[in-house]
Amino acid sequence: MLAQYADQWALVTGASAGIGAEFARQLAGRGMHLVLVARRTDLLESLANDLKSKHACKCEVITSDLSQPGEPERVMAEVERRGIALELLVNNAAFGVVGEVDDADLDRIQELIRLNIGSLVDLTYRVLPGMLARGHGAIVNLSSLSAFQPVAYMAAYASSKAFVLHFSEALAIEVRPRGVTILAVCPGVTQTAFFDIAGAPGWLQKHSSHGPDRVVQASLKALERRRMVIVVGWRNYLLTLLVRMVSRARTVKESTRFFRPRRKS
Repeated sequence: MLAQYADQWALVTGASAGIGAEFARQLAGRGMHLVLVARRTDLLESLANDLKSKHACKCEVITSDLSQPGEPERVMAEVERRGIALELLVNNAAFGVVGEVDDADLDRIQELIRLNIGSLVDLTYRVLPGMLARGHGAIVNLSSLSAFQPVAYMAAYASSKAFVLHFSEALAIEVRPRGVTILAVCPGVTQTAFFDIAGAPGWLQKHSSHGPDRVVQASLKALERRRMVIVVGWRNYLLTLLVRMVSRARTVKESTRFFRPRRKS
């Protein structure tokens, strides 16, 4: 399936680092041109220059904080203004919040919901009509292993990823007969700055994880097979089966062992 993407355009959100930057690298290596979207212009331009040098691809940079109202619409208007027809959309931009209810920053949680859910839905619905009209195209939505269960101390994040999973599966069934593929990617713990940003610095170093390259490789392989969902890593896949066999109360209680914040002295 990816063979047809050579010389086509992909838009990657959250492209300045982590999984988003790795998607950009691997797609450029497969001959795609890229629209790179994130907040940090310097990192985007550095990545774009590197990809153009290594792969002779075209790269367009659009600086945007997609958690802000109206930004997804502005980004898509800019893509249209530049005369770009998207063959692939990678909705990767997201962040998490780890903490107790007592310390909850409601503004930050609302920002999380706007980015993890709102912008993803907005971009998906804005891109789909063109793909459906052409009869081909694909959308990759980054969900998470946490989408399969409630997670204490990360309630908003886990819930947002459950939405992404269900949203993607439902739309995938609708558009598949019309030539468009939608894939939900569910990584486990990944070697990125996610936990530092989420408010749990050092957490990653204490737990097993995989690199962004593995996540992207598994995602592109699943996309070639027109899968609807991919859980990255067989141990993670077994965990998704395990949570179905125990009570929901037990599942969420077990999650407290992993993300309970340390009490401030």
